[in-house]
Amino acid sequence: MRLLLKFNLVFLLVFVIGLAVSGTIARSLLQREAEAEVLDRARLLMEKAMVVSSYTAQQIAPLLATQMKYSFLPQSVPAYSSFEVLNALQKTYPDYTYKPAMLNPTNPRDRAVDWEEDVIQRFRRGGDVKEFIGTRETPGGPALYIARPIKITNPACLQCHSTPAAAPQPLVEKYGPGNGFGWSLNETVGAQVVSVPMTLPLARADKAFAVVMAMLAGVFLLIGLALNLMLYKLVLQPVRRLAALSDRVSLGELDAPEFEVRSKDEIGVLAESFGRMRKSLVHAMKMLES
Repeated sequence: MRLLLKFNLVFLLVFVIGLAVSGTIARSLLQREAEAEVLDRARLLMEKAMVVSSYTAQQIAPLLATQMKYSFLPQSVPAYSSFEVLNALQKTYPDYTYKPAMLNPTNPRDRAVDWEEDVIQRFRRGGDVKEFIGTRETPGGPALYIARPIKITNPACLQCHSTPAAAPQPLVEKYGPGNGFGWSLNETVGAQVVSVPMTLPLARADKAFAVVMAMLAGVFLLIGLALNLMLYKLVLQPVRRLAALSDRVSLGELDAPEFEVRSKDEIGVLAESFGRMRKSLVHAMKMLES
């Protein structure tokens, strides 16, 4: 087996192992980075929802307090406002969904489903847990979600959610006396949930992974070509010339041309040794002839 072939087989083995190891590490890092990016954007949407809720509770609801005596205006409800704003943002972020999930909501559309109830119960049991991140299975595949508790810290909220008698009559007429009552101060009644399919971060990671692997393969290929060229020019070509000259000398062709090499590397040392050996051989042959 030729030296160049042996070298390329070893290089190919190293290339495959290196590409596999670096690819595994790169894929894991890219997936985590893509997931972190999605979570950061989800947190940004969550902050927007909280800001809208706070703005509605502090500035909009007091302005509509008089009108609420005659007709119920859902725009005065913080959860309604945040849902409407984030629902409008879905035009920009179609893969993200937001919901103020409640165990006992006033508006039936906010009622928590099974997995959302589990998240809310985690907050109720966890005490000071401020955020929860998890995954869940959906018909379209796994989904990543981030949730924050909805806790009653403002006594003014109990005006509409303590008892039907204390609530504005238009609210009771619209949603009935059995929805959204019985809440108490400092109680966790729900959770804000932003959910996104895992296919989104995985697709981003796969796209970046393909680019990284293509670049790694290209770098390895360039290195292989450079090493092959250097091996051929600096080692194989001089050795082949030296081997051919050695064959001629070994067959008695003592007037064969000198092997000229100007390098001071190992090939140069080998050429000088061959030159001295050849001179000694010529000298010995002349002594035998005389």
